[in-house]
Amino acid sequence: MNTERNEALAATPSNFIRNIVDEDNRTGKWGGRIETRFPPEPNGYLHIGHAKSICLNFGIARDYGGVCHLRFDDTNPEKESVEYVDSIVDAVRWLGFEWEKNGTEHRYYASDYYDELYRFAELLIERGKAYVDSQTAEQMRATRGSLTEPGMPSPYRDRTPEENLDLFRRMKAGEFKEGEHVLRVKIDMASPNLNMRDPVIYRIRFAHHYRTGDQWCVYPMYDYAHCISDAIENITHSLCTLEFEDHRPLYDWVLNELADAGQFTRPLPQQIEFSRLNLTYAITSKRKLLQLVTEGHVDGWDDPRMPTIVGVRRRGFTADGIKLFCERIGVTKVDSWIDMSVFEGALRDDLDDKAPRSVAVLDPLKLIIDNFPADLAEPCSAPVHPHHPERGTRAFPISRELWIEREDFVETPPKGYFRLFPGNKVRLRYGYVIECTGCDKDEHGNIVAVHCNYFPDSKSGTEGANNYKVKGNIHWVSAAHAVPAEVRLYDRLFKEPQPDAGGRNFLEALNPDSKRVAKAYLEPGADAMQPEDRCQFERHGYFVADRYDSKPGQPVFNRIVSLRDSWGKPA
Repeated sequence: MNTERNEALAATPSNFIRNIVDEDNRTGKWGGRIETRFPPEPNGYLHIGHAKSICLNFGIARDYGGVCHLRFDDTNPEKESVEYVDSIVDAVRWLGFEWEKNGTEHRYYASDYYDELYRFAELLIERGKAYVDSQTAEQMRATRGSLTEPGMPSPYRDRTPEENLDLFRRMKAGEFKEGEHVLRVKIDMASPNLNMRDPVIYRIRFAHHYRTGDQWCVYPMYDYAHCISDAIENITHSLCTLEFEDHRPLYDWVLNELADAGQFTRPLPQQIEFSRLNLTYAITSKRKLLQLVTEGHVDGWDDPRMPTIVGVRRRGFTADGIKLFCERIGVTKVDSWIDMSVFEGALRDDLDDKAPRSVAVLDPLKLIIDNFPADLAEPCSAPVHPHHPERGTRAFPISRELWIEREDFVETPPKGYFRLFPGNKVRLRYGYVIECTGCDKDEHGNIVAVHCNYFPDSKSGTEGANNYKVKGNIHWVSAAHAVPAEVRLYDRLFKEPQPDAGGRNFLEALNPDSKRVAKAYLEPGADAMQPEDRCQFERHGYFVADRYDSKPGQPVFNRIVSLRDSWGKPA
């Protein structure tokens, strides 16, 4: 292992999986070879939970000089499509990972192995380890037993290998209807692990497969196909979430049987389980995410409120921020809930140093500086980033009429209010000190404009500025020079931490204020930002130019995250 890799490993937080890999390297189990895999089923869009698995599998391979395979576990033809494959490829690449090494692209499909999987099934039949069961699904469920009672052997369990082979080949030839027969492996109907009670490894499905077409009408089950795919690809460490822990004995049984039959050499791939990501205020069930989309509760899979990777990307989350989040939550064997604030906090920490600053007025109210020359547009300036002077300054004008936030003026201020009210002085950020003189109202008593006077010797950055001590500081944009824009203020999709807790209808926990659209005014130059460019609108938070809807001259911005976590706290 080279010096650079040693240094990278030393700087990486350790966890129990890395400890296992370190021990395997120490003992020479794999001869120093590390191959992992990320194996999504292409039946939906990846979500933030998958990001943890992506970062773990690709990160382990990268840090140990190995390779991570991208494999599509496409054994369920009814629900899989090229659309989902393409979205998965895009998501993994956006997160910054590749599956190529030394000129070889390690991108695979379980459907690549259908011939071998079928051949191995016949081999198990010939060795007396698998049989065709002709019970109905209901009969199989009734005889499976429970956690306290053993299962009952199928009446077809003792069919001869010749009978089973004939039936299985006729299943493949399409002679039987769906559900008429299945292929099961013969293990132990009294096993305390229900997964070992003669599990089904093949079923009949007359369904068109997006890659193999109508070539097959028998399809392997996930537990059978997955372990064999790992072995075919010479995977060393098969990392998966804790719900597969009870499936590990079956994983090992299948591979050991095939190794005993001379099909694979030992050591065999090792399955290691880690805790999945449970994120509060989010749903990660593919079925429920699909329901949100199909019933119109969100605006598609890439709605910025969705926990899908395409959704958080459109929201403006960065790949680096997601990887920082995955690093912070770590890898354990104990399931727990991670608060959404941890996810958002990683984003803030990533964006704070990167995002240039700008100004946006999201709820505009006209401010008129009565003693400012009507034909004057005086230049003002501010740093592109307050902590990085080397990034330069940005310029924008101040004029007689400005836009300010509506909340920055009240006629009768509450205690502790330091912004605009009649008789009070505040500083226009990067501009002048002003004194409020009153306001205009429409016939309904609504405030439509605020009036003030400015102090010409009080401009920020000049000597006179020090002569004025004010407690309030408000942001603004020149009405004549501002850029009108649509700003989408996104918030958490659900108003409760665990929307589907206790099996309740998760739709009842939808947050009605998860999306608000503002007709805003932005600092001049903001319309030059390209799709997916990010900035901090001072005081409001971090925003991104929408990757699809933002156009030259017609900017659309999405709020990524506010400047601080205020969720559930009193205003």
